Amino acid sequence: MMNLTKSAVFTLVGLSDHPPTMNGLFVLFLIIYMMTVIINLLVFVLIIIDYHLHNPMYFFLSGLAFLDMSYSSVTAPRMLFDLVNKSGSINIPECTAQIFFFLYFATSELLLLSAMSYDRYVAICHPLYYQQIMSWKVCHLLAILIWVFAFVYSLFHTLFLLRLNFCGSSSIHNFFCDLPHLIQASCTDPTINIVLVFTVGSSVSLSAFLLTFLPYVRIFNTILRIPSNAGKLKAFSTCTSHLMVVFIFYISLIFIYLVPTSSSMFGMNKFFSVMYSLINPLLNPLIYSLRNADLKAAFKRTLYR
Repeated sequence: MMNLTKSAVFTLVGLSDHPPTMNGLFVLFLIIYMMTVIINLLVFVLIIIDYHLHNPMYFFLSGLAFLDMSYSSVTAPRMLFDLVNKSGSINIPECTAQIFFFLYFATSELLLLSAMSYDRYVAICHPLYYQQIMSWKVCHLLAILIWVFAFVYSLFHTLFLLRLNFCGSSSIHNFFCDLPHLIQASCTDPTINIVLVFTVGSSVSLSAFLLTFLPYVRIFNTILRIPSNAGKLKAFSTCTSHLMVVFIFYISLIFIYLVPTSSSMFGMNKFFSVMYSLINPLLNPLIYSLRNADLKAAFKRTLYR
């Protein structure tokens, strides 16, 4: 990169520039972040140490807990630092690294939700063949494919960022560096990057969306054919937690990356960024754990031991 790019420094325009409000936000988001790490770590460890949870559904759930911890940790510590430091300045290498890791973990979660949909499809539509189809070999292969694809995808966008030049200081209207904001801050023509973000990003997102929701067409048709109401309710209850997590994730994702960013939308964009990067990782384990008898039983067994 050129010298003007190396010397460029961005200013992250956080959630507030009012000192008392910043102090209150620091306490609030510190509590949220600590709860996110503790609860997701608890779910992750429970699934590893309790052999009753050693099945494909909880294998993917442990991956979800790990990813929630990871991409929350990409944004939250930096935001908490800026709320205390009250400067918000960040250089190009730091900003680029934050974008890479956030894309990596967020894309991994997007694809993992699709794998979890496939797991529910096999469990409900082909229960007699579930163990054969969702073998540990298949689960590990899916996990490897998810991690490798997410790495290539995030590296692809990060490398194309290196072609951009940034002149002096610029403001990013968010509390962390995100791909669209950094492209907008460039002082060179970012048309190629914008086209790549739109085409490649839309293709990946649409594919993941279809892989996540299309199995539920078959799942609901299968549930409706179950003769007893109790059987329908039991089958549907195994899907509701996953659907709630997917719904919250996609609503935030669509608003951040598909709704055009303008000065009048900065406040709403920050709100959904908080939802996407801080609140969702806390809600996901709560949604699963509060509705999941197996996790509750595993927690009790661990306490007794």
